[in-house]
Parts: sequence; structure tokens; C-alpha cells
Amino acid sequence: MGRPEAAYRASEGGALDVDRAFYDRVASAERERVDAFEVPIRSGQAWEVPRGHLCRLVTVEGPQVGDLNLWNRHDPRERLWASRTRQLQRAHVSTYDRLWSTLPFLRPMVTVTSDTLADYGTDAEGGRVHDLLGTRCDPYVNRMLTGEDFDHHCHSNLVRAVLPYGLTEFDVHDVLNVFQCTGLNDEDRYFMKSSPARPGDHFEFFAEIDLLCALSTCPGGDLSVPLWGPDARDPVDVCHPIRVEVHRPDPEPLKGWSPPPTAQYAGAHGLRAQTWAEKTAGTD
Repeated sequence: MGRPEAAYRASEGGALDVDRAFYDRVASAERERVDAFEVPIRSGQAWEVPRGHLCRLVTVEGPQVGDLNLWNRHDPRERLWASRTRQLQRAHVSTYDRLWSTLPFLRPMVTVTSDTLADYGTDAEGGRVHDLLGTRCDPYVNRMLTGEDFDHHCHSNLVRAVLPYGLTEFDVHDVLNVFQCTGLNDEDRYFMKSSPARPGDHFEFFAEIDLLCALSTCPGGDLSVPLWGPDARDPVDVCHPIRVEVHRPDPEPLKGWSPPPTAQYAGAHGLRAQTWAEKTAGTD
């Protein structure tokens, strides 16, 4: 008996059908770098990526997990929807996968165009990279597990990063864990492994809409050292920066492309306003 089919499948020309040739052309076209910086260890930074641009995350010195958040630059209520992306794409994303936004918008925010770890596949323990299964580490869980406060977890790093853009802790959301290797064990419990990334590995995506991005360099570094439990210690020695690059591709391959529209659902969830006649019926 074969394995069950995926619940959400693409039909030719449908919303989940990706024009791979288009993204290959964009990724291989001449490009101009318009922004570049490094996110230091155990910190966070936010930046903008205009629609039609490429953004590349690079492990410059060694393996390092990065926790990524995405928002519509003009309306932060539209943001990455990790759980729906898991259903529409997969739990670990790579080239040609898309990251989808929340309701009522529901559209691809980015499409992955290049991933040097695309061939990692599934390792002997069931681990895969670029994880949507888990979420960011945070000081609340840390306090619950250790009884100690620590202000440089990914959640806190992202909170500090977005403050200059008028966002708050309430805007920080479930992440894409870039370069992180994870899976589910035989007890169906979440596990994390050492990141397989090496210096120069990258994860690149195409901005389908104007984006505000924020990235935290995880305080666990490459996750080769347990953060909690009897073998835990400070893993600062396995922490590295991540380089961020924003590129403007040659406009030629973008001809005919336009940002995806928001969801076309035109209903009202079964709700209907009471008419004036209904409201005044029987009052004469």
C-alpha cells in the first residue's frame, strides 16, 4: 500500500503551480547588490526588500541558524503564516517553495530561488533543513525550563529588531528557521540537530511583494550544543554571524510579472447585516 498523497496538491496553472523557468531566469540574471550587512551573533536586524528583488542569507564563517520573520511592508497585519505554508508547501522548504501570508490575504510573500543545501534531503535520523516545524526560542520558555532570564533568545532579538519600524512583541510571529536541521522522532517529538551549513552556503528568495524582514542569529548557534537538559551549556563558541544581501535583478526576465493578488474569497463568512426593513418591522 502506497503512502498517502499530500492533502494540498498543485494543478497545472493553479495557485500552487510554480513557474520554475521564470524563477530560474530571475535567479540567473545579472543583478545589482543594493544592500548588504551582517547580523552579529545573538542579535537581530530588520530590513526592507522591495518587490521584484532577491534576498540572500549567507553563512559567512560557519553554520548558524537564523530565525526569519516576514511582513507586508505596508500592512504588517499581513505576515508569514508558518502553519499554512507547511500544508501548502512542506515542513522544510527549499528551491521553488513559497512562504504564504496570513488570512485574509493568503498569497505567496516569497518564492525560494536558490538553496545550496537543497540536496541535503533527509538524513539517517530523519532530519531536514530550513524548518517550519518549530518556532523561535524565547525567554518565557527558557525561564520555565531553567528558572533563569536570558534576553538574547530569537524572540527578544526580533522584538528589538522591529521596534524602529513601529512594530512590537505582538507582531513577532512563528518563523522560518533558516539553516536549521530538525525532524520528528519515533515518539513524534520535535528534535534539532547540528546545522549542516558551511561557510558560503546560502538561502535566497524572491520578494513577491514589498517586504519587511527580520532575522535573529539564534543564541544556540549551529545547535550542536543542547540548550536545555543535563548536557546543556553556553554554546557561544558555536555562534556565527549571518550575512544579508539584497539584489535588484536585471529587469528583462521580470517583464510580464506582477505581485500576486490577495485571496479572492468574496463571501462574508455566512454573516449578513440586518436590513433597515427587518430592523424596523413591527414598530409601527
